[in-house]
Amino acid sequence: MGDGMNRRGFVATGVGLAGALLTATRLPASGRGPQLGINGDRLLRHHRGLAEIGRTTAGGARRLAFSQADQAARAYVTELMRGAGLDPTVDVAGNVIGRRAGSDAELRPLMVGSHIDSVPEGGNFDGPVGVIAGIEVAQSMEEQRLRTRHPLEVVVFTNEEGGKTGSRALIGEVAARELQLVTASGLTIGDGLRAVGGDPDRLDGARRSPGDIAAFLELHVEQGSVLDTQNVDIGVVEGIVGIKRWSVAIDGFANHAGTTPMDQRRDALVAAGELVVTIHRGVKELPGRQVATVGRIDAQPGAPNVIPGRVDLSLEIRDLDMEKIDVIFGEIRTAADRIAGETNTAIAFDQFYESRSAPTDERMRDIVERAARELSLSTLRMPSGAGHDAQSIAQLAPVGMIFVPSVGGISHSPKEFSWPRDVLNGANVLLHSLLNVDARNWS
Repeated sequence: MGDGMNRRGFVATGVGLAGALLTATRLPASGRGPQLGINGDRLLRHHRGLAEIGRTTAGGARRLAFSQADQAARAYVTELMRGAGLDPTVDVAGNVIGRRAGSDAELRPLMVGSHIDSVPEGGNFDGPVGVIAGIEVAQSMEEQRLRTRHPLEVVVFTNEEGGKTGSRALIGEVAARELQLVTASGLTIGDGLRAVGGDPDRLDGARRSPGDIAAFLELHVEQGSVLDTQNVDIGVVEGIVGIKRWSVAIDGFANHAGTTPMDQRRDALVAAGELVVTIHRGVKELPGRQVATVGRIDAQPGAPNVIPGRVDLSLEIRDLDMEKIDVIFGEIRTAADRIAGETNTAIAFDQFYESRSAPTDERMRDIVERAARELSLSTLRMPSGAGHDAQSIAQLAPVGMIFVPSVGGISHSPKEFSWPRDVLNGANVLLHSLLNVDARNWS
């Protein structure tokens, strides 16, 4: 697609960072000019290189966590980290962490990062933009002989799409039972961690305490259409929704489809259908931005001439207010009891996942907003309807999130796309925000 179609401006280098540059340490002169910015050509080249790993015929990405493609992509970004002057290691949760020393060894590290795994038929921007930009920020600072006061950690988090395993391990929230869950790659989470160099038997070794990290920044594509439709360059994220997920088992009775009268049936799929419609209508009618989704359903025995005796489905509820999620679930549970009585079935819920909502830090919002405006980029404060690794790290440190536009709001699809100029704008905002964060004394 031609650059002429882009409605947004592009800032290759930035000014207005005097405060941050005064507190960062500039190393011996490299012969470069005084302006500071990322190398856009290199960032886009590295992004394209990553997109080739697990590329689908539709042009999207299939890099399921722990798969061969995921492992190849991890090797690719590890080499990029080394080329950027980072020292990469893999922790017991499988997170790839590239470290760069700061000028003050006593200061806690600043962290930036995202993920590179994808959904089964995903795109090339959800996650990789933040990882490649984080590496580019480190490389640009290395080339321009700029040393932050704080140590820097650029992180590729493990299995973000399958439950944020890597970032949740840092806060001790990965339950033992989760390690037995089978991922889209066919491996359990436990076996998957071993495949990428982690150790599920020692997950506590990945855990960090509040205060261990000075601050965290994540650059991400919006995955919605707000910025694109409103022609805004940068989204300043105010908070990330909480998520709860349940496995739902509906038990009826499998019987002959031809000989069982309709009024004598205990059809689990009929109960499931009524439950799905009830969830959709009920949550849609409530005021607010809450959402609920049944994304998986499996009817057994799955024969055209047998009444389904068992249905397994998933339920996910998202909202910025965790208490509201519980209220919504309570109403769904009450409706399920009614449906079970009407259909002579049994409906059971088993919660298997929770990711708590997380507001971003007000100071970080101000820093991101100021960095964008110093680069002559428009901004909008907004919530995130998707979950991100940042909401885990919010329990350890002040977090900030930077959104760049997603064309048409399309995500988790091969058609997912963000204009190169928007990606580069986001990377420059990340760089400048990081320097301003580094200039602060965090308590």
